[in-house]
Amino acid sequence: MELRHLRYFVAVAEELHFRRAAERLHVAQPAVSEQVRKLEQELGVRLLDRTQHSVSLTTAGSALLDEARHVLRHAEVAQHAAKSARDHATMSLRIGYLPDSLPASVPLALRRLATSAPRVEVHLETGPALRLIEEVRARRLDAAVASLPAPTSGLRITLLDHQRPVAVLPASHPHARATTIAIDRLAPDRLVMLPRDANPAFYNAVVSICHTAGLSPTLIEIDAPRVEDALLAVAAGAGMALLPESVAERYSFPGLRFVLLETATPAFQSAVLTHPDTDSLATLAFLRALASGTNRHGGQDALPRRPREVTLGDPAVPAVGA
Repeated sequence: MELRHLRYFVAVAEELHFRRAAERLHVAQPAVSEQVRKLEQELGVRLLDRTQHSVSLTTAGSALLDEARHVLRHAEVAQHAAKSARDHATMSLRIGYLPDSLPASVPLALRRLATSAPRVEVHLETGPALRLIEEVRARRLDAAVASLPAPTSGLRITLLDHQRPVAVLPASHPHARATTIAIDRLAPDRLVMLPRDANPAFYNAVVSICHTAGLSPTLIEIDAPRVEDALLAVAAGAGMALLPESVAERYSFPGLRFVLLETATPAFQSAVLTHPDTDSLATLAFLRALASGTNRHGGQDALPRRPREVTLGDPAVPAVGA
């Protein structure tokens, strides 16, 4: 017994007219007659008494009608549940970000997204830069907050703010109370860093900054790509650390100070990477929330600048690097 058989039978039973039932179902009348006949053959009973001028329900037809309506209602509920589950799944937003860099514009955009699209469920994860980029390319992540330059070929790039390094110093350091400082004034012998693969763009920028200043400090890489471990290493006397300035927005640590490093150019530019062919409503809503973050004069929601989408070949995109 198929749902179609029951649906055709119920239409005829309620209309008591084959032509009107066919019009209601938007099918040809012979198709209705054929499906009802097949149902009667399958059940082995007559459901309808037909004459040239009238159609009426038999006792068996009346008994089937209530149950058929019940089955069709349950089928409709099941169909609605399946569609709702599908729609719910499309409203899941998977975002990856670097362990040492999450620009303030991203959590602010997520706050706006929670207001404008409350059904979106956001799932955040951290990981090394190249892995997150490949996860977006393979559609296992909807978006990745990355640092440029990076191998972004084939992905959509939404530019965010530039970031400079901050020096993480013990509170007792002579320059711990400074607002900004040049690295040659610090002249560190040892620099605590997260592993290069966590954020290659920043790591390479630090090496370049030291080289330009004529410094060759020993780089102490933390085993795990965790900002907390780098801060603990500084507190334990392993040396000073250089981290992206967004760290100072997200962390505070007893006995440590964050001092912005004076550099000729920013260390890197943050960007949100997404798949160019995405049809995820949640991803598109997230990009709109980023784009709506125009500068506000004062207040906690002020953003560095309006994000801007670019494509490969745009002169504003930094050269691809590893």
